[in-house]
Amino acid sequence: MSENVDEGWTDIGGIRNLLPHRYPMLLIDRVHSLVPHERLTSIKNVTVNEPFFTGHFPQRPVMPGVLILESLAQACGMLAFKSVEDTLRDTDVIYLVGIDKARFKRPVEPGDQLRHEVAVKRVTRGIWIFSARGTVDGELAAECEIRCTVRSV
Repeated sequence: MSENVDEGWTDIGGIRNLLPHRYPMLLIDRVHSLVPHERLTSIKNVTVNEPFFTGHFPQRPVMPGVLILESLAQACGMLAFKSVEDTLRDTDVIYLVGIDKARFKRPVEPGDQLRHEVAVKRVTRGIWIFSARGTVDGELAAECEIRCTVRSV
């Protein structure tokens, strides 16, 4: 697969076929680029209609940091899936197993487009380790290191 992808799985319909998440927990709207075993970029369009904004915070809506990290983890899961999809069984699921070094640099608010930039750092004993960054208009919003693994359910 190439850097610029348009293979029918990069829009919301294709993403729903790959990720088990559903509203309100599906936090990727489109995949922009993919290099299997290396990197993926995707986006989350943040709207005022998100259910979490009613309580976080009513006077100034801010996307919860844990959901920013979840959206980055979903991007990492997609990269892992697309890297090994030929070897997966129907019962295999990619699980989040850890987040380290999480830092938040700016709030993500309604109207923002959160861009996910994830890259494989290494794969060790079945654990995928990714560097992950979330940006808005080129400005760093959050960064972390994410760990995932494949397990049969």
